[in-house]
Amino acid sequence: MTNPDRPAVVDRWHRVIETNDLEALDALVADDAVFLSPAVFTPQEGKAVTLAYLRAALAVFGGDTGFHYVGEWYAPNSAVLEFVAELDGIHVNGVDLIEWDEHDRITRFKVMVRPLKGLQALIPRMAAQLGPA
Repeated sequence: MTNPDRPAVVDRWHRVIETNDLEALDALVADDAVFLSPAVFTPQEGKAVTLAYLRAALAVFGGDTGFHYVGEWYAPNSAVLEFVAELDGIHVNGVDLIEWDEHDRITRFKVMVRPLKGLQALIPRMAAQLGPA
């Protein structure tokens, strides 16, 4: 459902999550996008790697994890989206910090996750989706 106060980029992100539309995801991410993972020290630069992380997250948090956003805050070219999910009985809480350009394409996507036990449950699942480093 569209929220009239929600920026178009965030609305499109919600549709990607709801439909798992990877073509729409591709169109949403800028060529120079950067992904910042809660488990990787260095920024992951470029569209291909950003898409890889976002696709992996869609796979990990899909299904019966109960993933959903519980809060959203907006600025002119950025948003903070708080989420919750459950991975094998472990509560995961986090935020997606999203920035976008003048063309409404995501340029920076940072994920922060808590508690530590939740991050520890997430890391091997993401690694399995991303494959060998």
